[in-house]
Amino acid sequence: MTLASIVLGVAALILAGGFIEDTIVETGESMIRSSTGHLQVTRQGYWQYGARSPEKYLMENPETLRRELVVAPGVDDVMLRIGFSGLLGNGRTDWAIVGEGVEPAREKRLASYITVVAGRRLIDGDAFGMMIGQGVAKALKLKPGDPVTLLVSTAGGATNLLEFQVTGVFQTFSKDYDARVVRIPLAAAQELLATPGAHTAVVLLKNTVDTNRVARSMYDKLSRQGYEMKTWVELNSFYTQTVTLYRQQFGFLVVIILAMLLMSVSNTVNMGIFERASEFGTMMALGDHSSHVFSLVVIESFWLGLLGALGGVVVGIALAKAISLVGIPMPPPPNADQGYISHILVVPKVVVLSFIVGVVAAVLASLKPARTISRKPIAEALREGV
Repeated sequence: MTLASIVLGVAALILAGGFIEDTIVETGESMIRSSTGHLQVTRQGYWQYGARSPEKYLMENPETLRRELVVAPGVDDVMLRIGFSGLLGNGRTDWAIVGEGVEPAREKRLASYITVVAGRRLIDGDAFGMMIGQGVAKALKLKPGDPVTLLVSTAGGATNLLEFQVTGVFQTFSKDYDARVVRIPLAAAQELLATPGAHTAVVLLKNTVDTNRVARSMYDKLSRQGYEMKTWVELNSFYTQTVTLYRQQFGFLVVIILAMLLMSVSNTVNMGIFERASEFGTMMALGDHSSHVFSLVVIESFWLGLLGALGGVVVGIALAKAISLVGIPMPPPPNADQGYISHILVVPKVVVLSFIVGVVAAVLASLKPARTISRKPIAEALREGV
């Protein structure tokens, strides 16, 4: 019973921790692969003041910056973007939008978490093509092939208007993003804004885990050149809040399972010890010290905890692998309307934590019964066998 309790508790922790870790990873990757990339480089001050005066923070030589960034270790690609805001019209009504001028071929490598729900993605040959968010499409009743007009203010303060054709409708993990964003080719955006520059260089890395290392390696050089850099974590406050929430939930779960193991294991250890009370009484009557009896009980529970924790690790990893082969269909997360398939990751630190919880629970559960039986008067302990 003790072994079964520990095995189930440890396996449950491994599964819960792996599920939470996968949710965190999927949340991060969805943000990286739908809009922000791993790193973004802009002129200094853009993040603080660019929303009010974006024309003041255009990079004059973005191609030079791209060449410097793309050769850095760990960098897979660098894409340029220019941001703008304006009014999108369908001939009957207008809708306030936030636009991005992008490089279609390069963005296709990055935006693997953007789902095209109608039409197709932008390609380099779409001189005046446009992809619109699902919310924009619903608001203006647009579909692929429809003509639209885009009205913006240029860097010099003039007003410019261009006609585009909707090539596709996209959906991301964020409803707010889909309700406001449109994407057009970078060249068309530069023509629309009457500028050859760009606001942002978006860096795609080969591995997400290298984000901080790559950022540190390039930070000083970029600062000297008048640029600033932000990581995808800094760009997505929602991710930080989500991670904090899930970490706290997992910590609470660890406490609950530890408490359940303590109660369950303590009960079975109590039963086992007091069934052998007369044996312990005989040992003490023959000269064994009470501390020896105490240590015997604790060591026995330690080995039970060790074996149970090992069994729990094996069962937990096996179940995680089996469940991940099938996947767990998940409903859309908050502020999204797109579900996903979740898996259970085998996370070394979660496995180690679960193993430790199993062993510690068994040892802690044995302390009170061991203390009680080791301090029991010899005559009273011997009478337990009568």
